[in-house]
Amino acid sequence: MKPFKNILYVTEETVDQASAVGRAVSMAEKNKAKLTIMDVISPVAGAHLSDTASYHRQKLESLIQPYRKRLKVQTDVVEGTPFLEVIRSVLRNGYDLVIKPAENPDFMKKLFGSVDLHLLRKCSCPLWLMKPPEKSKYNRVMAAVDFTPLEAVASERTFNNEILDRAAALALSDGAVLHLVHAWEAVAERTMQTHSDISSESITAHVEKQYLIHQKELYRLGEALRDRIGTNDYHKISPSFHLPKGPTKKLIAALAAELQADIVVMGTVARTGIPGLIIGNTAETILNQLTCSVLAIKPPGFKTPVTIEE
Repeated sequence: MKPFKNILYVTEETVDQASAVGRAVSMAEKNKAKLTIMDVISPVAGAHLSDTASYHRQKLESLIQPYRKRLKVQTDVVEGTPFLEVIRSVLRNGYDLVIKPAENPDFMKKLFGSVDLHLLRKCSCPLWLMKPPEKSKYNRVMAAVDFTPLEAVASERTFNNEILDRAAALALSDGAVLHLVHAWEAVAERTMQTHSDISSESITAHVEKQYLIHQKELYRLGEALRDRIGTNDYHKISPSFHLPKGPTKKLIAALAAELQADIVVMGTVARTGIPGLIIGNTAETILNQLTCSVLAIKPPGFKTPVTIEE
């Protein structure tokens, strides 16, 4: 599995960042990656960037000072709209992971604020949004995958494999257990229920057959993961398989809470989405319900609508 090699940490002044910065440093160390800490400041009328940048650089230095002997950390202070400048920095500098504490607006029952959602929709590389205070180690990692049995295409399986690889890497790194989750619904079940000439036994048999088809594909993904990481590592993370029946947008967040997941690894664009299209409605509904950290993965071919030029 390809490790992260160029990590960007984005500051979030509305929360205590000490634990998140420590986690970012640890991630960079384990991956032998470069780490840059970035602060985006809003333009102030009558003020020059140089006047405020010095103050913000000092704040960044105070954040990374405890880790100076462990890792060389770069700092970057830019002026502009936060999500745009973060994505432009990704495009310019080739970052392969963005880490940011969630905004956690107190006035809402949602973990993620507007900047977070913009990044989830449009950031072209994986995005790790941490729930403050961030844990130094996870106990339970949950990977949510989506697929259409019997119709899975290569790009869809590649996408799910990346989600599982990233989730497994986190679980292995922290000594956590891995939960593989796929919410499913039986094709045509509701239609069959409206026909009086179809017996309940036939409907039950149909639903059971559909369940077995979804189960087979989820187990296939698990077996492929074992082949990629090896039997020993696979047993270390002791994967559990979950196939809740019902709408994905209602079940994923509920199961994450039930499992007490520390992080959910999931795709953030519907599998039928056009590259560059904003986040899928189902994915965004799930994200708005989650209360734990998230590692969001974009599908193959995703292109951000943001450009380097203003």
